[in-house]
Amino acid sequence: MKTEVANAAPDVPPCPSLPESHRTIPVPASLGFWRKLLAFSGPGYLVAVGYMDPGNWATDLAGGSAFGYTLLSVILLSNLMAILLQALCTRLGIVTGRDLAQACRDNFPKPVSITLWLMCEITICACDLAEVIGSAIALNLLFHLPLVWGVCITALDVLVLMFLQNKGFRYLEALVISLILLIGGCFLLEIIFSNPSITGVLSGFVPQFEIIQNPQMLVVAVGILGATVMPHNLYLHSSIVQTRKYEQTPAGKREAIKFATIDSTVALMFALFINAAILIVSAAQFHTHGKTDVTEIQDAYRLLISPAIGAGVASAIFAIALLASGQNSSITGTLAGQIVMEGFLQLRLRPWLRRLITRGIAIIPAVIVTVLYGEHGTGKLLIFSQVILSLQLSFAVIPLVWFTGSRRLMGEFASPLWLKFLAWSVAAAIVVLNVIFLRDFFHLAGK
Repeated sequence: MKTEVANAAPDVPPCPSLPESHRTIPVPASLGFWRKLLAFSGPGYLVAVGYMDPGNWATDLAGGSAFGYTLLSVILLSNLMAILLQALCTRLGIVTGRDLAQACRDNFPKPVSITLWLMCEITICACDLAEVIGSAIALNLLFHLPLVWGVCITALDVLVLMFLQNKGFRYLEALVISLILLIGGCFLLEIIFSNPSITGVLSGFVPQFEIIQNPQMLVVAVGILGATVMPHNLYLHSSIVQTRKYEQTPAGKREAIKFATIDSTVALMFALFINAAILIVSAAQFHTHGKTDVTEIQDAYRLLISPAIGAGVASAIFAIALLASGQNSSITGTLAGQIVMEGFLQLRLRPWLRRLITRGIAIIPAVIVTVLYGEHGTGKLLIFSQVILSLQLSFAVIPLVWFTGSRRLMGEFASPLWLKFLAWSVAAAIVVLNVIFLRDFFHLAGK
């Protein structure tokens, strides 16, 4: 690790993250609290969609069908970890003017930086793969469109991203928030129609020692953690908080950190609701009726039953939410790919070319798998993508916690002792739990 950085990080680095959107949204100092909060609101919701992508659906469905409401406490714990880590991302981006990728490039030897970049690119492709497949499955369920055609059609969302970002970053945020509200509305209806046990739901949020004692339950629980805390979101958030044009003074940065943290915390509570809703619906619809082996999204769609509105409508609502989730996550995943490439390599390509490259890397393996193995293969590919995310997570979390705790980099904004303790505890827990997950995953795969 380098022992020195060129003095302190300047307020605006020579090559800012997302240059076409950097500091394009003004936040006048004269605004009152609520209007200023509204001005800062948006980046947190772009980050939150990564916590409710199709990869999360697979683990939540498996947890609910196999163990009922018990693993709701794991979803809650994972979300609290995510809130802490995303708060650290806002601190890093606002104080240093650098995203996590740029900070790694500045502070680590080149071989280490390049290795981290390659690992991160693989992770983003794996995450994008899950989103592409999720959208394709939704199109297949809704319109009986062949999976291969669905995979290809999802590539077109890159055009939407380019159009909205050229119009202004606020338009992109508006689209993402609208899709989050659509997903939330769909699952609110699903919860109402599935009529879950209120007592079971409330008790599910209380951690049970049984989760650690039961090996099968522990594997699913750690899978939920790996699918929830997404490594690419750490790079994304530390960049997009810099789209706001706040005062470059200690007071201005302190205020920006406060409002950006509120934004991400509120947004991640939406993610908590949606992930919990998926597990609750799975527990009420499947586990309660003895269907304890529902792990495929397609199976969940076919087995949904709603006496109130009919199975067809209940399933359609489920598929619409899946399509919105896949498209939302793929937009932010493509944006994260741009940030990582620029941050680690200082590589400046035209935005449309960067996004097409990122999209192509995800779509090509998805097309190959769907052609060769069909529906069953896409389910396995979804699970495999979560394993790759699990492998990378620690390599994003540990640098983030170290950077934000460094007084040399952060000055007066370095994490206080209590925050350092919490952050390193979360990092250690993620490392240990993901090692357990990977050990058990490969043990089961070898049988």
